[in-house]
Amino acid sequence: MITEATEKETHRHIAGKAFRGVIWNFIAYGLGKGIVLVSTAILARLLSKTDFGLVAIAVVAINYLSVVKNLGLGVALIQRRENVDEAANTVFTMNLIMGILLSAIVIPLAPLLAVYFKDPGVTPVLRWLGLSFAINAVGEVHEVFLMRDLNYKRKLISDVGGAVTKGVVGIGMAYFGFGVWSLVAAQILSGFVSVIIDWIIVPWRPRLTLYTKLMGPMLKFGASVTGIDMITMLTDNLDYVIVGRVFGLEVLSVYTLAYRLPEMLLIGNLWVMGAVIYPAFSSIQDKMDAMRRGFLASVRIVELFAVPVSLGLFLAADPVVRVLFGPQWLDAIPVLRILAIYAWMYSIGYHIGSVYKAIGRPDILLKLSILSVIILVPSLLVGSRFGIIGIGWGLLFAIIFRRIITINMAIRFIHVTLWDILSELKPAMLGAIPMAVVTLAALYLTTDINPFIRLGIVVLSGAASYVGALWWFEKENLLQMVRMVLQRGKNRAANVEELAA
Repeated sequence: MITEATEKETHRHIAGKAFRGVIWNFIAYGLGKGIVLVSTAILARLLSKTDFGLVAIAVVAINYLSVVKNLGLGVALIQRRENVDEAANTVFTMNLIMGILLSAIVIPLAPLLAVYFKDPGVTPVLRWLGLSFAINAVGEVHEVFLMRDLNYKRKLISDVGGAVTKGVVGIGMAYFGFGVWSLVAAQILSGFVSVIIDWIIVPWRPRLTLYTKLMGPMLKFGASVTGIDMITMLTDNLDYVIVGRVFGLEVLSVYTLAYRLPEMLLIGNLWVMGAVIYPAFSSIQDKMDAMRRGFLASVRIVELFAVPVSLGLFLAADPVVRVLFGPQWLDAIPVLRILAIYAWMYSIGYHIGSVYKAIGRPDILLKLSILSVIILVPSLLVGSRFGIIGIGWGLLFAIIFRRIITINMAIRFIHVTLWDILSELKPAMLGAIPMAVVTLAALYLTTDINPFIRLGIVVLSGAASYVGALWWFEKENLLQMVRMVLQRGKNRAANVEELAA
């Protein structure tokens, strides 16, 4: 019989694993994206805009095809609690079949995309990048096991190993004049290295077997997830498709670099948190009240990070672009400012989707995603008449519309109120006010100095004012969070000593 004390202990254990998972996943993401950011900054000075544009187009095509590479079976495996080994073998076999099939499909598909984007250089680049489907399929289940167990400490090794490989190969080949092929080789080899590391750190070994009794329920669950992923991928990449077709490769490269900063610094972090929050919510899928509290906590934590990042990119876009990418990319500055606001709106209530998937209702997300497409397509088409600035405004309008609907659904479905959500936004917004004032003053006073020094002064002064404001307005809450972290550390140490004794 499960007592109340046992249940509480189980919840504390899950919360502890989720907390550690978030920390390690952020460390992995931070290190990996830090390496990618440094690599991109160097490559932006070694390669042409056309090189970046070619790879951007190929990556968009790969992204569209990747939504069907595992038919949502990876997500289904995370939720599954019975016949896990048989299910894992089934997923591995299906992944391998789909990976090889997609790599083969890219070969005849590449020339058609080259015609659409009016550049024959797309064909060989896309064909080579298509190999990533078959390569990545070999390690996907191993990564699912790491996510299922919230073991992001080990996943750190794979993520950072792939990022280092990508940076070293890309920069090395670009330096010796390989142009666009430096980006292609870096992408392929980084995936290969990540798969090798996954097999080393995860002891599970697959068998090429299909358990047909398990496939039906898993495919049924994965169908909604795949549908959501397809629509999400469509919406997340539609701007690239329109920019590449209407404005050409060089303009696409400018837009891509402008989007990369909010994606790496904020949007990607939301994906990282989601990878941890979904398995954690799945483990308490029958405790709606606990998930409601967890969702509200995720809103507060996300916005404490999202607000300063978005505000900082918006205000300091000029020195950021000059320092990271160089003066040849100044056209990205106005687009970056709009996309910084877009990233902030994207972050609000983002993790409600993890709740819906955890309780087995991904169909809710599917309906929301369909609604998003209906508003996004005309927004981008109208915006394209005003250049890439118009594309940015179209994205922003569409995400504001989606967030209004998403928050309304959350209010109705998990019984939160609008005031609950606004209360979670309050600390970050209180910190943003002094941060904006200090950052603008720093930008004004450092107009004529070296961009590197200017950016350093702006970042340090903005960060200090934000943290200082949080300490002033939210001191007790921050101290409580610190005490919780320290207490977890003491509890773990006490457990270790007890076992040792």
